[in-house]
Amino acid sequence: MGIVAGLDSSSESTRIVVCDADTGAVIRRGYAPHPVEKGPEVDPQAWLISLGEAAGSGLLEGVQAIGVSAQPHGLLPLDVEGNLVRPALVGNDKRAQSAAADLIDSLGGRTAWAQAVGAVPQATHAVTKLRWLARTEPAHAARIAEVMQPHDWLAWQLLGRPARRTTDRGGASATGFWSAATGAYRPDLVELALGHQVRLPELLSPSGTAGFTPEGLLISAGTGETMAAAFGLGVGEGDAVVSLGASGSVFGIHHEALVDPSGTITSFADATGRHLPVVHTSNAVRVLRGAAEMLGTDLEGLSELAMNSSPGAYGMVLLPYLEGEKTPHLPHTAGSLHGMRRDSMKPEHLARAAVEGMLCGLADALDVLRGRGMAVRRVFLLGAAAELFAVQAVAPALFGVPVVVPQPAEYAALGAARQAAWAWGVAHGTLTPAGGAESGPGGGPAWVDPPQWPAATSQVFEPGEELAVGQAVRQQYAAVRDESYPGAFQREA
Repeated sequence: MGIVAGLDSSSESTRIVVCDADTGAVIRRGYAPHPVEKGPEVDPQAWLISLGEAAGSGLLEGVQAIGVSAQPHGLLPLDVEGNLVRPALVGNDKRAQSAAADLIDSLGGRTAWAQAVGAVPQATHAVTKLRWLARTEPAHAARIAEVMQPHDWLAWQLLGRPARRTTDRGGASATGFWSAATGAYRPDLVELALGHQVRLPELLSPSGTAGFTPEGLLISAGTGETMAAAFGLGVGEGDAVVSLGASGSVFGIHHEALVDPSGTITSFADATGRHLPVVHTSNAVRVLRGAAEMLGTDLEGLSELAMNSSPGAYGMVLLPYLEGEKTPHLPHTAGSLHGMRRDSMKPEHLARAAVEGMLCGLADALDVLRGRGMAVRRVFLLGAAAELFAVQAVAPALFGVPVVVPQPAEYAALGAARQAAWAWGVAHGTLTPAGGAESGPGGGPAWVDPPQWPAATSQVFEPGEELAVGQAVRQQYAAVRDESYPGAFQREA
């Protein structure tokens, strides 16, 4: 029996799970918050401090391999000696919004970027952060000789900073200078952004090995947090994941990259050799929180109120575009409430309209993926709001498929651990190609399937007899949306 660990360094904390390599059973867990740092600039040494605290008290004793996942959308600019030129840039750095617009124009528009790398530059992308540095910190920019993302850098540190630098497809696809469709870097886009070429990490296969620590621990390829969470959940083709944060995201596993000239779909790669197209919405749980505050209650209270109403909220429709909207592309609009009558102006109907409006907005995003040929046979619903009874009751009928609500767990860390078990099994010959497996690209080694760990413990909610009612609610929502913003959504499909 092998023992592996998965390490997830999010924007707020480090979580570690130690697992049986064969069964995926969790043996031990570790957790430590990151030192408090606000804003888009972080000293990555804080991640190492948090890692050390999470791994304390012999947590990693007996571990043979480690996988690393980390927050996406980070840039670590390094000089020729591998030292940081400046603090890391992470997250949605709004200072870089004008740099994103500049880059879009420099290549000839949104369609040109979508065709080049499957994504249109946003403030989150590493390529945009490079352009921002070139424009605002030219002295720092001139010293940049190589770039890494958080999971690349952490794996490199665990390995003792070797000469070899590595990454994976999932992480590379989030940079804005690697194409999921072609599987290749676009160094010309790095130069377009920064003004000169830099060293880029070597791309590993999903089951590849980045190296071995001085103590002999195998370090797997690592990946971004979203890709690791999908792998930890065990989602596959036919599954979509709807993530309920303040804003929302909808993604699925697909057999090919989806190149979307409008830029609505961002074409990421996943951690298994397949593709992970994503559609973002600007609004999700912030809609529920706003409605709850208006009604003088909390999310649980809003859920209870919504269940005292009926499907369709007595004719009221809430368009949930409180912070503008990405899908459909309405960045400067606002939310609106329609269909108010004297007998519908009650707290329970407003609560129901908020729940239905949020979920209809996410169903619109899901339809963008469906419209490009992605099969959706079930939806995984993530986030604390997925535990609300009203959300669980309404979502299946609006999405039109069974909704799976996984038990809360460290899915990104579990995905990293599963990747470590995969790499360890391939490296030691305990995982071998299936009979008749084809050679990899360029005549490389034959494909080896990842270890089959149990699926996440979940509740499943079926549309059942409410399916027709749910589709009627969506039609009511779509009629109001299209009357208010004619043609806006059709451009996204």
